[in-house]
Amino acid sequence: MIEFCETPLKDLKILKRKPKGDNRGYLERLYCKEVLNPLVNNKNIVQINHTYTEKEFAVRGIHYQNYPYSEIKIVSCIKGKIWDVAVDLRKGSPTFLQHYGVILSEGNYSSLLIPEGFAHGFQTLLPCSELIYFHTEYYKPSHEYGLHPLDPSLNIEWPMKISQLSERDKNQKML
Repeated sequence: MIEFCETPLKDLKILKRKPKGDNRGYLERLYCKEVLNPLVNNKNIVQINHTYTEKEFAVRGIHYQNYPYSEIKIVSCIKGKIWDVAVDLRKGSPTFLQHYGVILSEGNYSSLLIPEGFAHGFQTLLPCSELIYFHTEYYKPSHEYGLHPLDPSLNIEWPMKISQLSERDKNQKML
């Protein structure tokens, strides 16, 4: 079972999963097309990615793909703990350039459903954190862009001092 929770940003949702278990452990549904179809605008999940980040307080992102390869993402932390953040880049949206962050962890059974037109990044809060991403579009490097994680106009307050950024993310331009 998956419950949908609203966030302050239009169309950005938290998905709460309800694992079923017994003394052996549990089964947890990460995705169900029948249940999530309305939230992904009847698009198919075409790619599933897995990330591993070794260092605590590292930041990955903030990334997005532009039209015609805009994508909906469902992000779940399957090991460790992260602070996941989405930034609304939809021109004309009442929440344009606003962001929302939520803690995802292996034990809170939550995912963030990120609609098209949003950028996404995260900070690890525990070492050796792993994420699973479900995507409605294939990765297209020619249409991938990023925002600088420390851009003052975004005003993102990362939970901890950033310990590590990729060269690519360090070199993203400020708005």
